[in-house]
Formats: sequence, C-alpha cells, structure tokens
Amino acid sequence: MSQSAVAAAIVGVSGYSGMELVRILSRHPGFRVTWVCSDRWADSRLGDKVGLGGECAELTVLTQAAALQRFGDAQVVFLCTPPEASIELAPRVLAAGVRVVDLSGAFRLPAAAYPRWYGFEHGAPDLLAQAVYSLPEATGNREAVRGARLVSNPGCYPTVSSLPLVPLLRSGLIGPEGIVIDAKGGTTGAGRKATEAMSFSEVVNDVRAYKILSHQHTPEIENILKLAGCGDVRVTFTAHLLPVARGILSTIYARLMPAPLGVDVNARVNETLRAFAADKPFIQVVSPESVSLSAVVGTNRVVMGARADVERGIVVIIAAEDNLGKGAAGQAVQNANIMFGLPETTALDGLTNHAP
Repeated sequence: MSQSAVAAAIVGVSGYSGMELVRILSRHPGFRVTWVCSDRWADSRLGDKVGLGGECAELTVLTQAAALQRFGDAQVVFLCTPPEASIELAPRVLAAGVRVVDLSGAFRLPAAAYPRWYGFEHGAPDLLAQAVYSLPEATGNREAVRGARLVSNPGCYPTVSSLPLVPLLRSGLIGPEGIVIDAKGGTTGAGRKATEAMSFSEVVNDVRAYKILSHQHTPEIENILKLAGCGDVRVTFTAHLLPVARGILSTIYARLMPAPLGVDVNARVNETLRAFAADKPFIQVVSPESVSLSAVVGTNRVVMGARADVERGIVVIIAAEDNLGKGAAGQAVQNANIMFGLPETTALDGLTNHAP
C-alpha cells in the first residue's frame, strides 16, 4: 500500500455496516485504516472479529473514549453509528480538522423534520447546512463532495428506490403523483440489536411490514428526487422485513404520462433506464423478472428493470441492491473516493457475493 494512502478510521466497526466497510477498505489501494473503535469489541484484535488479512487484521479495536483522542491521526473518519451518536461525534471530528463520511441518518433531512421522522430534536442544526448529501448517480454533486468536510451517505431503501425513478421522472414518462414503493429488505438493515423481534425464531418463515406511514426513509426518497431535479414528488413507501441476511428488493408502481400515438412506451421506458445507466458503472438494467437479490448481494450495484402497461396507464419497476454494499458501506467508499479525487470505482468494481 502506498505511503500516500489516505488515513481512514472507523467508529462503530462492530456493526454490520462497519464490518463491511473495513472489509472494503482493507483491500483499497488508496486508503489505509489507521484505527477502528467499538466498545463491544474493545481491546480485541480486529482480525479475530472480522475475516481480514494484512495490516488491518493486526489493529487493536479501541474504545470510543480512546478514539476521541485519535481523530487527528486520520484524514477521514467514517461514522457507522446511530444518528444521535453521529450528531454528537461529527462536530468533534471536524474540530480536529478531519473530514467525515456519516453512514447514519443524522444529516439527511432538514432539522425541522427530525422530531417527526426520527423522534428527536436535531442537536447540531448548523452542521446540516454544511453537510453534502451524496447519492452520486442521482444528485450529481461530485464537485461539492470533493470540497466537503462532511458527507451524508444515503440510506439503503432510498438508494435502491430513488435511482430508477430519477430518469423516468426527468423524462416525463411517469408522473409525480401516486408513486408507491413496496420494498423488502434483509435483517442486517436493522443492525445488530439483540431484540425479540429480530431473533431467528421470529424472523424465519415470515415476512412483515414495519413503520407503516412513518418510515424515516420516506422524506429522504422525496429529498433525493428533488435534489435530482425531479421537482416536488410525494411517495408512499412501505418497508418489509425478509427472512434473509442482506439485500433489498424494491417494487415501484408509477403512473404513465400520456404519450403520442405510435410510441412504444414500454420500449421508451427501458431505453430511458439504459441511457441513464450507460455512464454509471454501478447501475445495471435488465428485464424486471431478472432482478434478484442474488445478483447484487456482496456488490456495489443496483440492478433494475421495468415494464409499462399503456392500457392500464402504469409502469412497474423492480430494483435490487445489497443494503450493506450500495446501500451503506460500498456507497460510503464511493463517496470517499470522490472526496479524495480517486477513481469512483476503486475497490468497488470487483466486489463479489459473500456472507455477512
């Protein structure tokens, strides 16, 4: 690894996103992990907790208290922490002159939205104005990311649900009203909390919806669409828990806008998706029946497909991603690559399927 590699640190390495992140960074030629922290794994050898080799395996996991004294040893700190913790930690990291990529929901919405959608008053509203929210393929604000001190990494459901909507809304093929998103995700999306609801016996052989009409990813999806130039769009979003470890499958229903006579609307929809994906290495367009979790788990890809029915005036879009890859750690590395002027695909284009 080059001595000029960017010094990186991870707060919350024992969470699923933190584990995935250190796996990617341990093989990244442009980053060097200098320290990681987790009170749960404090004083452990990292290689004994995560399947790693090389220098990263020999790191001793710090307590969070010890990490507070080490911010200056890094050039970027990845916060794999709950929103409340990120709100507390981000100002301390920035005060040390270190850049932040936050994987939580702490800097994704306006301050006034947090009581309703997250259940607390935002403790650092001044930082919200500084934070750069970046879903690169949709927000297209790479120059802002390169100069950012604080990058807000998108949520998993918003990423997979927004990306196929952006080109279809921009092109006017679908309307902004009545969009319904029915998304189903694996258990790692809920973190590593030991709760009865997330125990094996409760999850196996079952599927259930949660946070109905109150999920915090609803306004985030709408915010992405606005940032992407799609105007004010309101969506109905429902999340479901699947009895699988990782991956999200999102089924999206949208209304077709009137088209000129003789236009093959189904072909136009798919041509629009393919044109959108043409210069985006992490987006793949296939037939909707070919979209599956097995095609994306372990990768930084979003795979999508759509079918339109002119008679019924509806288009059905199917999209899938790995909630820990493009939905979390992979996208965080993608944003960090942009921040530090590295090729966007570095350490991400070769990711393959593996267990959590």
